[in-house]
Amino acid sequence: MIGSVQRAMRLLEAVAEHEHGAPAKQLARETGLALPTAYHLLRTLVHEGYLSRDKGLFFLGEAAERLGSSGARQKRRSTVVDTLADWRDAIGVPVYYAMYREGEIEVVCVSDAPGNPAVEEWADFRETGHAHAIGQCLLAQLDEDARRDHLDRHPVQSITPYTVRDGHTLLRRLERTRRMDAVTERQEYALGTVCAAIPITVGTTAATMAISLPAHQADRLPAATRQLQNAVGRHLGSLALSISI
Repeated sequence: MIGSVQRAMRLLEAVAEHEHGAPAKQLARETGLALPTAYHLLRTLVHEGYLSRDKGLFFLGEAAERLGSSGARQKRRSTVVDTLADWRDAIGVPVYYAMYREGEIEVVCVSDAPGNPAVEEWADFRETGHAHAIGQCLLAQLDEDARRDHLDRHPVQSITPYTVRDGHTLLRRLERTRRMDAVTERQEYALGTVCAAIPITVGTTAATMAISLPAHQADRLPAATRQLQNAVGRHLGSLALSISI
């Protein structure tokens, strides 16, 4: 083991215990380090940004806070990944999680299996939100101005023979979609595939969970969608903090 690294980590842990900061002498005493050694390590940690010093007191620095936030994000992402895998196995379909972030559709996570493969992204999901259930579900959660802004940047275009033909028709469809309704599409994005997406709104974040099936199994879509809605309803509280991964 590298002793200097161990001692530096003990100092970081000690500083983290003091919300209002602590002086070097106190930190040395709490960690069992000689004062000169503690001073040397504290100065190094300040130089590297892991600690900051103000009026003789040491605080966690920006670098340490970034490590903490990165770990928290990873934990939230793991929660979503594990949850999607459970639903994939229980329902027997690929499961998708997507968000509307900074004006764009972002598919954050997909869970599928060899026997139930996900839809291939053959046309950019961000540019074809009008054609797939994920995009339509997210757009339905936006206000009218945000929808029109999105469609101005990503105009409606024919993807398959079943795709909505123009922006006016799409906007009318979205206006008729009640806020918590599931959205379904049949071969509008990919021939041979049907999809459903359910809205998830936490605060101001628009998100969705979605599933897909081969078109010849379209009769399974309503029941599978209800299973997903029930699962999300049971777990939304625990997923709420993971929405922003």
